Amino acid sequence: MDCKKALEAAGGNIDEAEKWLRQQGMVKAQKKSDRLTPEGVIASYIHAGDKIGVLVEVNCETDFVARTPTFKEFVKEIAIQIAAASPKYVAKEDIPKEIFESERQKIIETLKGQNKEDPNKIVQEKLEKFIVDNCLLEQPFVKDQSITIRDLICQRIAQIGENIVIRRFVRYQLGEEIEK
Repeated sequence: MDCKKALEAAGGNIDEAEKWLRQQGMVKAQKKSDRLTPEGVIASYIHAGDKIGVLVEVNCETDFVARTPTFKEFVKEIAIQIAAASPKYVAKEDIPKEIFESERQKIIETLKGQNKEDPNKIVQEKLEKFIVDNCLLEQPFVKDQSITIRDLICQRIAQIGENIVIRRFVRYQLGEEIEK
């Protein structure tokens, strides 16, 4: 029925209907975003070659949903994303202010002496790239680069019918902190 409504709303245009369905999923997800998520799972993922490992906690509203194959598959996808994209934070709000400000200062220093038309715009663009590189929710999904992890979560919320929150993660890489 949702597909029929989407096609009617889009005047028969399949691409527009897809956008409409995504938008509806976002609206549903926003309505559920205030709900508490006391249940969920902690999952692990060890990448081929045993050189990268991830532990991730993903929460949902009920233990019933947490035990479903759909939810568990979603959590595994998130763990694979973390292994592949190496984020440092879940969301941009998690970046400590001093790190964000330090990154801003580095960018400003590299632009000094260069005659750029709009240095503030360049600084903003580079900071946005820093956020995408370091924040899981802002990263493009490794299995579908056209959506972000935030979009993927919204899709799963619409599919499952419960709020989902990526609470925390740890990513280990063999030899990561060793100077060679």
